[in-house]
Amino acid sequence: MTPQHIFLIGPMGAGKTTIGRHLADLLGLSFIDVDAEIESRAGADIQWIFDMEGEQGFRDRETKVLNDLVSGTPPRVIATGGGIILNADNRAVLQCSGLVIYLSATAEQLIERTRRDKTRPLLQVDDREAVIRKLVEERGPLYSQVADLVFPSGSTQPLRLAKKLAEAVSTLG
Repeated sequence: MTPQHIFLIGPMGAGKTTIGRHLADLLGLSFIDVDAEIESRAGADIQWIFDMEGEQGFRDRETKVLNDLVSGTPPRVIATGGGIILNADNRAVLQCSGLVIYLSATAEQLIERTRRDKTRPLLQVDDREAVIRKLVEERGPLYSQVADLVFPSGSTQPLRLAKKLAEAVSTLG
């Protein structure tokens, strides 16, 4: 019915975790969030990892977790971190390990959704809007490059979007 795994990619604030949980329930699959798995394995939050190891240390952990999650595990819905597509090897793993769904959102939507968020290391700066706009511009083409399906996560309720995604996934399988 479904390809090996279903990966949700997209920028921070696009709804990958929330929609992913609904989608997994609808498809009868387990759900895992890459960022949460990194925190669990590290015994520390992402901000601490960024502070102690820098962004590259975090990205190395992210790659390790992704590779572990696709190796010999049953199909599941996997919500990735927004920057997972920066690494060409990660992009290849995503493309050959399952269905990749890009949850897109406009910079304005992401700015609004992350306005009060204190947990995202890349947004702990004075000009959050500039960072979000830059990330959307730089990463958007990479998300599109690896995506099998693109779904705007804009103003649609998460459960409603998950139902549409479940329908789309079932027609592909």
